[in-house]
Amino acid sequence: MADRLPESIRNANNCQTELVPGFDYSYGYRPSLVAGIIFCVLFGIAFFGHLLQTVRLRRWTSVLLSIGALTELIGWIGRTWSAECPYNRNAFLMQITTLIIGPVFFTAALYVLLGTFINHLGRQYSLISARMYTIIFLTCDLISLFVQAAGGAMASMASGGDGDTATGTNIMVAGVIFQLVAMVIFTLLTLDFLRKSSKFGMPQEYNKILVALFISLAAIFARSIFRAVELMEGWNGYLMMHEAYFIALDGALMVLAVGIFLPFDPARTIPKTYGPVQKDAGELSEYSTEA
Repeated sequence: MADRLPESIRNANNCQTELVPGFDYSYGYRPSLVAGIIFCVLFGIAFFGHLLQTVRLRRWTSVLLSIGALTELIGWIGRTWSAECPYNRNAFLMQITTLIIGPVFFTAALYVLLGTFINHLGRQYSLISARMYTIIFLTCDLISLFVQAAGGAMASMASGGDGDTATGTNIMVAGVIFQLVAMVIFTLLTLDFLRKSSKFGMPQEYNKILVALFISLAAIFARSIFRAVELMEGWNGYLMMHEAYFIALDGALMVLAVGIFLPFDPARTIPKTYGPVQKDAGELSEYSTEA
């Protein structure tokens, strides 16, 4: 397959800038350099912000958010590289395998965050324990991660020549849909927990974290729907061939999903030692915190 390509783009690591007649760019368009730089800066800020919190506070939410931001950063570095070298297959592989899996780390952070709320507000309000939330939903995240990464790698390698990308694409779609199903179940369980626990009062500062959680969740959910539809249309589909949709419905939404936790950081708001004060039956719970 590679030997059928023109000499100028035969090398996977080429930097052919001009359009080669009869051979479209890997994306179907030349990625925007400006968009690439902007998103590299934004995800870089998110990465270093959450990395700092990881070092300072050593909380799993910060760890997962920083890994997710780093994954997105690597992906956008790949797209920025592609803006300069649009036929470079290494750059294309770099961005497709990272940007498809980046949100998995964000959802993992949300699953851990709900477990934190359950531990602090009361296990009795939740259908399952915080530990089981972690085991079940992080397992779902790992399955989604491996499925999407494998599919992305297969599709990218196939697109480098004249191979069939359908198998890799279908695997990616399956991974995204699996993630969507897990998120729907997670959302229902979260709403059920909040419905029960809110009857007994909640520290006011927690409300901002809950709002941030649902904003992040909605952004990831909307992005996953977009990616599923985009992939189902195929590599020559309308959404895939128009970068503006990817910028708005993937890049911007993922900046929101991770960036919302910079001003509303659960690692700062929710202390490590926290528990409700036991009161007589029928009385509302009070809350006490320790540093």
